[in-house]
Amino acid sequence: MVSLTLEHIGARYGRRDILTEVSAPVQGGALTALVGANAAGKSTLFRRIAGHLRGAGRVRLAGAEPHELRYMPQDTGMSAALTVYESIILALKQDRGGWRLSADEFRAVDAVLHRFGISHLADQQLPDLSGGQRQSVSIAQALVNGPKVVLMDEPTSALDLNRQYEVLETLRQYAQETGAVMILALHDLNQAMRCCAATLALGEGRILASGPTLEVLTPALIRRLYGIDSRVEHCSRGCPVMIVDGPADRALA
Repeated sequence: MVSLTLEHIGARYGRRDILTEVSAPVQGGALTALVGANAAGKSTLFRRIAGHLRGAGRVRLAGAEPHELRYMPQDTGMSAALTVYESIILALKQDRGGWRLSADEFRAVDAVLHRFGISHLADQQLPDLSGGQRQSVSIAQALVNGPKVVLMDEPTSALDLNRQYEVLETLRQYAQETGAVMILALHDLNQAMRCCAATLALGEGRILASGPTLEVLTPALIRRLYGIDSRVEHCSRGCPVMIVDGPADRALA
């Protein structure tokens, strides 16, 4: 089983501190949500973990090497004149070098296209895809090498409801099958409660809470993170659902 530990992580842009003393353990084998308000530093934290930014503190991996980490940013910028199949091959060869593909590598490309239900897009050009299709291709690119640590910044933001469910379930299965650490930055807290075993709550430049999702996403913490009053209730099937009552200051007006 893979694990990742953040030890007193810091990051800054110019003279402005974005992250200070971010510390948390993350276990593999299940999805972990990273939640927080806009500009809380979620993307910055991902870039710091991926080594794209320097800063204080240390990122420790157990059961994985740094080259086995993949980061899928929010904006993937798919404008290259490549087919979907070619783009997956390019991602596969990112760490391997050369352009000759073995039979196993061809099978890996076919398998990841099938896993995410996009085999029918293989011959289409990237610029011709819809936003949701591009996002699905980006996820396939991130996983084609079988990484052991995966960071995904809002991986469902461009997907319709059906595809959101399918993609999150496929990611959950991947984490379970491989023992990989998978951290997803999510704005939809109901998605986090439904799919993610653990949650990291980022605010005020640090991790305010971490642990099992339903223990982290309490009304008090949600109010602190987002400035809203909310309730976590259960539907007729027993699934937790967050209900927003309104801005926190409205009750004080």
